[in-house]
Amino acid sequence: MAGDAAVKARTVFGLLRLTAAAVCLVALIHRLAWGLASNTIASQNFFAYLTNQSNIAFVVLLTVAGILALRRAKDPRWLTVALALVLTWTITAGLVFAILVWQAGIRGIRIDVPWSDQVLHFWLPAVTVAAWALAPGHRSVPWRVIPVSLAYPVIWGIATMIRGPLIGWYPYYFLDPRQVSGPMEFLISSAIALGTFAAVATLLVLISRMPVPKRLRGKAEGTAQASMPEQVRAGERVGQT
Repeated sequence: MAGDAAVKARTVFGLLRLTAAAVCLVALIHRLAWGLASNTIASQNFFAYLTNQSNIAFVVLLTVAGILALRRAKDPRWLTVALALVLTWTITAGLVFAILVWQAGIRGIRIDVPWSDQVLHFWLPAVTVAAWALAPGHRSVPWRVIPVSLAYPVIWGIATMIRGPLIGWYPYYFLDPRQVSGPMEFLISSAIALGTFAAVATLLVLISRMPVPKRLRGKAEGTAQASMPEQVRAGERVGQT
């Protein structure tokens, strides 16, 4: 009975992951359509936003994670690391977006926030972190995820600063030399952004290593493994080497 419960739990989480991937995809499509209809974004710039790039990766990864949860009792190590990285990027993008909206309100600048932006920036990351931390078959995240998580935003930032002068457009105001007071403000803003990425990655590592979720996951993994045929367990051990 305990083994059946563990298998059902993995099935539920697998279906939840696939549902989240579908919701994220719908939200991305709506955000693109809304931006084009309101003339607030050019189609060629939609994919230049770190938020949209990371959420596209989120859709792909959650789809893979959902399928694996339906087929395996335990997530492979690479999937745990990849989920931690993508969640770091999507959560940080949401925090930056919230700050931008807040600053715009202080300055009397109107920023419309459609439901798709709320889903992409706030609801999906929050729900996914909770489900990810407690998912049966999930592994603890290694500390090396923290420095690795900075590689993508650094590369994205360099590409953005090269592309920006060529087309006269930047996805975020603090990257635009015309909208900041000088190099010092740009460097400070960039340092704060990278610090936020590192802080979010650190928090995710700590959450994955919390005693309670880890104990719950370990119990689920043990019962699931006990209920699986020896041939399947042997196959998984080979696949993890």
